[in-house]
Amino acid sequence: MNVSLVVLAAGMGSRYGGLKQMDPVGPSGQFILDYGVGDALAAGVRRIVFVIRPDIEKDFREIVGSRWEKRADVRYAMQRLEDVPSSFRVPEGRVKPWGTGHALLSALPLVEDAAITINADDYYGAEGFALLHGRLEESAADPTAHAMVAYRLANTLSENGTVSRGVCSADENGKLLGIVEKTALARSPDGAIRDAGSPETFADDTPVSMNLFGFKRVFLEQLAEDFPRFLAKYGNLPKSEFQVPTALASRMRRGDASVVMLRTTARWYGVTSRDDRAAVVEFLRTVPDPFA
Repeated sequence: MNVSLVVLAAGMGSRYGGLKQMDPVGPSGQFILDYGVGDALAAGVRRIVFVIRPDIEKDFREIVGSRWEKRADVRYAMQRLEDVPSSFRVPEGRVKPWGTGHALLSALPLVEDAAITINADDYYGAEGFALLHGRLEESAADPTAHAMVAYRLANTLSENGTVSRGVCSADENGKLLGIVEKTALARSPDGAIRDAGSPETFADDTPVSMNLFGFKRVFLEQLAEDFPRFLAKYGNLPKSEFQVPTALASRMRRGDASVVMLRTTARWYGVTSRDDRAAVVEFLRTVPDPFA
């Protein structure tokens, strides 16, 4: 099975004013996505698809892509706001992209059999990529069998404020039943993890989604079917987004997609706020160089 890594990088550099203003976090100038790419290649992935915006293409190829082009089959997919069905007109003043589902849909022509998807600004650890690649190969005969990696909630918290996480539920066989978004999770002074404004507590090992998925190609084809329906219903709302978890949940309810939840004890890292950067930099000093 030919498995691609799809890196959702369209938003890369936006918070800094552009890629050239970004501050690498690795000890030798690596970006967080470099570690994901390296781990995916080690797991057996051979094609890397970077989903980017056209306005950052030149800088992205020079600063990021060029470092991987001699090591893998690197492709580029453009996420354009105007890439919508001909029957739909982009609302005047809309500048916000259409979300992760639209970004993944941009990569459809470049994905052969299956894809592992990651966010460009998240560190996932090597185990998740190995788990997904193995599962996709094991289930190669079933085009509707997908997978995701769930992290321990405690391994995804920030010391610098609340975080938004998708809390997962699964049956006794590991089949994903649903993902419920909690928008303000943090550890309370008494040691319990709570969502702001709610008395409910969450165990440290509560499984959460960090958007590390493994999809057969058919799911991307289903996104192409579902996107026009999304636009017809929500396209004129200024902040509406066609998101992967929502589209996946819809397909699961219809019965034409199933997802196995794979558990990892790896530590997730990301720069949710600028105050998180120091912890990420310190951790990455302990991680092998992805270019070695």
